[in-house]
Amino acid sequence: MNRRRSLAQLVADHTILVTLAIMFLAPFLFVLLTSLMTAGEAGSRVFWPSSWHPENYVRVFQKLDMLRLYANSATYAGLATLFMLLSSIPAAYALARIKFRGSRLIFVIIIWAMMLPPQITTVPLYVMWSKLGLTGSLWPLILPNLLGDAFSVFLLRQFFLTIPKEYSESAKLDGCGHFQIMTRVVMPMAKPGIAAAAIFLFFWSWNDYYGPLLYTSQNPKAWPISYALATFRTTKNVDWDLTMAAAILAMIPVILIFFAAQKVFVQGITLTGVKG
Repeated sequence: MNRRRSLAQLVADHTILVTLAIMFLAPFLFVLLTSLMTAGEAGSRVFWPSSWHPENYVRVFQKLDMLRLYANSATYAGLATLFMLLSSIPAAYALARIKFRGSRLIFVIIIWAMMLPPQITTVPLYVMWSKLGLTGSLWPLILPNLLGDAFSVFLLRQFFLTIPKEYSESAKLDGCGHFQIMTRVVMPMAKPGIAAAAIFLFFWSWNDYYGPLLYTSQNPKAWPISYALATFRTTKNVDWDLTMAAAILAMIPVILIFFAAQKVFVQGITLTGVKG
């Protein structure tokens, strides 16, 4: 009885959190249950499968080259994240630690770039990559990260501002330049913020559908898993059972990565400051 009362009291004390958790998990549960239904039940008003069909996951592997799709998605997300870090960390450090004329204007431009809809630049960028002969591949989506990512620069700058300047000043007294201060002092202390920025971009790249639709739709060998889900859609119907099974398979890697890096990710989000 005491355990039941304590459990009921715990639920009562956290009613809002429990409600939000149910709302968050409900779509995932719906996708999981649909992936185990028959083709006739999937997409209908049936919520609970009358019989379980885990073979739907085997059928997904039979219809799609999942290993290649995983490799394409990993290449896209991995290289995009790596290039973003190589370019955004120095930019964020310069905006946070180096005083120079026009730094605040550059920061305002970065914030403006964050609010700029990507559809505005779609046509000129597509024309440029087409002339370079890179359409039909994932490179038009990967290479721009060498020039930095506006949101990542913003996030990293805000995190760098939370690191006391005394550490940088001490390193200067020891004869370190800005590059040494950035790599030996700031970056080790900013691991949570760097991890948060990396995870954000990795997840966004892994789930990106619009970019692969634009650049790789004519080349199935370059499709990532996010775009390959569209192959279960025909002119007359959608194989919802297979689509949901493929969606679960696409979610598994990012879920595992998130739980593996959950501690440092949450720490990076929590510690990111709002200094100007």
